[in-house]
Amino acid sequence: MIKKLAYGIVALAIAVSCTSPKANTETFEAGKLLDYAVTKTSATMNSLHAADSLPRNIYSTQTEWNKVGIHDWTSGFWPGILWYAYEASGSQDILENAKEYTEALKGILDVPVDNHDLGFMLYCSMGNGNRLIENEEYKNFLLVTADSLATLYNPKVGTILSWPVMVEQMNWPHNTIIDNMINLELLFWAAKNGGDQRLYDIAVKHAETCMNTLIRPDYSTYHVAVFDTIDGHFMKGVTHQGYADSSMWARGQGWGIYGYTMTYRETGDKRFLDVAMKLADKFLERLPEDGIPYWDFDDPAIPEAPKDASAACVASSGMLELSTLLTDEKLKARYKNAAVKMLRILSTDQYLANDKNQAFLLHSTGHHPNGSEIDASIIYADYYYLEALLRLKKINENGTL
Repeated sequence: MIKKLAYGIVALAIAVSCTSPKANTETFEAGKLLDYAVTKTSATMNSLHAADSLPRNIYSTQTEWNKVGIHDWTSGFWPGILWYAYEASGSQDILENAKEYTEALKGILDVPVDNHDLGFMLYCSMGNGNRLIENEEYKNFLLVTADSLATLYNPKVGTILSWPVMVEQMNWPHNTIIDNMINLELLFWAAKNGGDQRLYDIAVKHAETCMNTLIRPDYSTYHVAVFDTIDGHFMKGVTHQGYADSSMWARGQGWGIYGYTMTYRETGDKRFLDVAMKLADKFLERLPEDGIPYWDFDDPAIPEAPKDASAACVASSGMLELSTLLTDEKLKARYKNAAVKMLRILSTDQYLANDKNQAFLLHSTGHHPNGSEIDASIIYADYYYLEALLRLKKINENGTL
């Protein structure tokens, strides 16, 4: 039985301005928003009854989370939110819930590995848990998870296969998506914590190959890179969740910023830092005047196209870390201030769910071409929003993460 925490939803008045050009992003306070996120996390926690039934989305006509099972690619985000909420609050009730929801995810490896999302599913959850409470059982399970993810690596191509199902379904012999950059963190972690050096080498080679294929000359990104499996050559760049093969899908650009920043942190290779900065610059260059991206920067329906708050959350979190890895003070300020500006806008009544539903945020877009999760609250938007707030708090207090 999931332990309950008797918090009521409280209305938090957050006085922030997102329109004044004189607004000083350095004064943005993460504390009140962290309180808001912890309170809403506790309320959702109280409404759940099974640790293998996990929040995924809330549509505009709904107030409560729609649930998925542990094998959904988003399954790690709710446990991850619980770990972050515990980090922010120190609540023992939240900690107990984080442990219970994380425990349920162990069944993920009971079936054959059929996608690249093990990092999202288990590093965002169990990885955060191990970071906070140093659990030997978590550590060992993560090492097995990293080895499982590595089974999808094709050395001839130089990347991890993202979607085995798409090999026949879309005639993509070997496909790799920009999202996959996030899962490399699991491999880097494992190589430092008792895993084989090969895991580090796979992660580096994957990042190198994607740098030369998924990233276009103008530093926008393809969603999917398709490779030949005979000699491993890059065949084409296409989209799956973006507007068109040639367009810039907003969340994909965010995954790139986040992923290459993390890869530089783990390797110290300046090539990856340069790419992370150029991806971030491209994202910022294309942002609309109101500061939050549309789901795809090239949708011809703009300005009537839906927004994607999740893309802003991922990019903000990535840029905050990027700012800590730079030595040039102007560049540090550029990326930190850009991230804070997006967080400031996300933290207004336009984007905060407040008492409208159980989520932290409104107005994310999941899979627009498929007609799913359009203008919805989505669990990974909340996860990266909370992560970004925690990162900002640490940077403001310590100057680093």
